[in-house]
Amino acid sequence: MGWITILILALLVFAGLWWFVRDMAARQLLGAALFVALAGYAWQGRPGLAGSPKAPPARQPMEESQFAQLRQELLGRFDAASRWLTMAEGYQRRGDTRTAVEIIQAGLRESPRDADLWVGLGNALVIHANGMMSPSAQLAFQRAAQIAPEHPGPAFFYGLALAQGGNYAEAERVWRQLLASAPPSATYRAAIEERLRALETARARGEIPAGPMPAAPADANGVAPAVQNSR
Repeated sequence: MGWITILILALLVFAGLWWFVRDMAARQLLGAALFVALAGYAWQGRPGLAGSPKAPPARQPMEESQFAQLRQELLGRFDAASRWLTMAEGYQRRGDTRTAVEIIQAGLRESPRDADLWVGLGNALVIHANGMMSPSAQLAFQRAAQIAPEHPGPAFFYGLALAQGGNYAEAERVWRQLLASAPPSATYRAAIEERLRALETARARGEIPAGPMPAAPADANGVAPAVQNSR
């Protein structure tokens, strides 16, 4: 059956080339290439072998991210961005982090200047990269900060992503800068202070490095410019 199929396909290709290619030398060259292909199939092809399809890699369910737990407090609740982010988080919990990124990218094609979606994209890219702050994730956070320079969300979640990736000193710098610029009555101050205390406790216990780490220069909103190497 395999040989019959390949011969039929070869004849169809040859007939199509004969009809559309008028130059005789080109016809001869294409015909020779087709016969070489058939010879290669005759030599190496094994159409009698049974197929062995591979199952897709198993995805491990994931716990709800801190971004998902906190975003309604710092970002919107019932706007279009929230709907896109909620769908993406559903895929993340099932372990399908690639689809989560693609869903947020689809939302950004509809609303390219939605800062909440850019923050969500940065977070989704970090999760997809197993906690690594990639240049594309950093660009997403930076884009969010450029669109909404007065909004605390981009800097706060940028710091959160840095901390989850192990860059505690840079996360602390971002959060302290955001805390210093926050109004005394801002409700998000408590979330920042809680995470700064957690960093101090972890340092006191020796769970994270005590010394400062080099920090990239930041813009006015605390989000460092994108660099060529992550972290």
